[in-house]
Amino acid sequence: MSEAQSLFALLRQSAGAEVVDAIERLVRDAPDRKLSRINTLAFAAHEGLGEEPTINAFLHASRLGLFEISWNVLCPGCGGVLDANTSLKTVQSDEYTCALCAAGYEPTLDEMVEVTFTVSPRVRRIEAHNPHQLPPLEYFRQIYWGSGIDLPEDDFEARVDEFVLETLELPPGEKAVISIHLPEAFVVLFEPVTHAAQFLDVSGEPTKERQTLSLVFDRAHRHSETIRLHPGPLRISVENHTGVRTLPSVCLANDALHALLGRRRPFLTAKRLLSNQTFRDIYRTDTIDVDQRLRITSLTFLFTDLRGSTALYERVGDLAAFDLVKAHFAILNEIVSAEAGAVVKTIGDAVMATFPAPERALIAAMRMREAMLRLNRERGNEDLLLKIGIHEGPCIAVSLNERQDYFGQTVNIASRVQQLATSHEIFATGSVLDDPRASRLLAQQGLTPMSQNVMLRGISDQISVYTIP
Repeated sequence: MSEAQSLFALLRQSAGAEVVDAIERLVRDAPDRKLSRINTLAFAAHEGLGEEPTINAFLHASRLGLFEISWNVLCPGCGGVLDANTSLKTVQSDEYTCALCAAGYEPTLDEMVEVTFTVSPRVRRIEAHNPHQLPPLEYFRQIYWGSGIDLPEDDFEARVDEFVLETLELPPGEKAVISIHLPEAFVVLFEPVTHAAQFLDVSGEPTKERQTLSLVFDRAHRHSETIRLHPGPLRISVENHTGVRTLPSVCLANDALHALLGRRRPFLTAKRLLSNQTFRDIYRTDTIDVDQRLRITSLTFLFTDLRGSTALYERVGDLAAFDLVKAHFAILNEIVSAEAGAVVKTIGDAVMATFPAPERALIAAMRMREAMLRLNRERGNEDLLLKIGIHEGPCIAVSLNERQDYFGQTVNIASRVQQLATSHEIFATGSVLDDPRASRLLAQQGLTPMSQNVMLRGISDQISVYTIP
C-alpha cells in the first residue's frame, strides 16, 4: 500500500466515507491547478457535500499530512493574495497594501483572511510547489488570485487576453525592455510577485515619438503614483532587484478585467475556521501567538448556564449531579459543532461558544432548549434548567491561558444577557435579531420575540434584549 493510500485509510477513521472518497478522487485525478489552494466551500458545492463535513475532513487530512494549510491575507477590492502564511501566527502586520487597488487595509479575520489547502508534495507533487517556475498565466491563476475569485475553466486564457497587452518573465538580477504601442486607456503595469503597480493615464493627442519609462522591482517601491502619457509607442525598461523571477505585465483596466475580478464565490474565512470545533480540537493552543490581537468585525457569542445547579447537587448528590452535568455538556457540544460553532471554554456549569453567524447560534439555542426539555421528560423531573444568551458584534481574537479566546465588549454583553435569562427562554440582543436570516428563521418557527430595554452591569447604555419564548 502506498503512503497516500495509508493516509486515506487513516482519514476514513475520522471523516465520512463520502467526503474522503471525493478528496481521494481529487488528489488522484484532478489537474495540478485544482490541487493548489483548494477552496473547500467550492469543492463541497461541486461534489454535493455538506460544508461542515468537508471542512472537517480537510482539517483531519491536513493533520495527517495529506494537505498543507495556507492562511492568505486578501485584498477586499481585487481579491488578490497580499500575503500567504503557513500559520495564523505570522499574520502580524497592522496594515496590508494592495498596489493594484492603491489602497491599504487593516487585516480582519472576517473576509480578509482565507484558509486554503494545497496537496502535500509527499502525496503528489504539483507545479504550484515551485511557484516561480509556473507560466505567468498559471502564476496569476494559482498563486496571485485568492480562492474567492471564480476564475473560468474553459476560456480563462481568452478572457485574460482581452486585457493583458504584454507579459514578461524577468529572472532575478536581470534587465529587460518592453516595447508596446499604448492605446488611449487607463493602463496598469503590474508585477504580481513583488506586488508592485504603476498606473498610466494614456490620453490626449496621439504621438509618434517614443516615450520611455523605467521601473525597478525590489519589493520596496510600489510605483503607485499615476503617470500621464500619450497614446503611441512606449519603451519600458525594467530591472529585477529581487532574488526570484518577476512577471511584469501590462494590462488594460477595462471592462474585461473588472468582469473577471467581479466573479466571486464564497470561501473559507479565518473567522469561520476559528469557530469550527474540529479545528479547535486539533490545533488547540497552536493558533494565535500570545502577543497577537486579530480583529473580527462580526462574531456571534452564545453563553449558557444551568439554573439552580447548586440545589441540584444537594438534591441528588454529587455523583448523580456530576453525571447529569456531564451529559448536558456532551449534548451542548454536539449541537454547537453541528451548527458550525465551537465551544471556546466551560466555566463551572456554563458554556461559552462562538458561531460565524447569528442564525446558526439561534438554531443551536433552540436545539439546546429542546434537548434539555427532552432529557428532563425522560427523567421525569426538571433538574436541568438551561439559561441561554446570545449577542453579536466585533471582537478581538487572542491567546489567553494557553487557549484561543476572544476579548471585547461584545463578549461582556453576551455574558450579561445570559445572566438575564430564565429557564426555557432564550435571550438575544437586537444585533442578533437584526440579521435577516435570523429574523426569517424565527418567523418560520412562528416565534414572536418580546423586546425590552435593559441596563447591563458594566455597560453604560441601555440595550435592546429580546425574549424568545
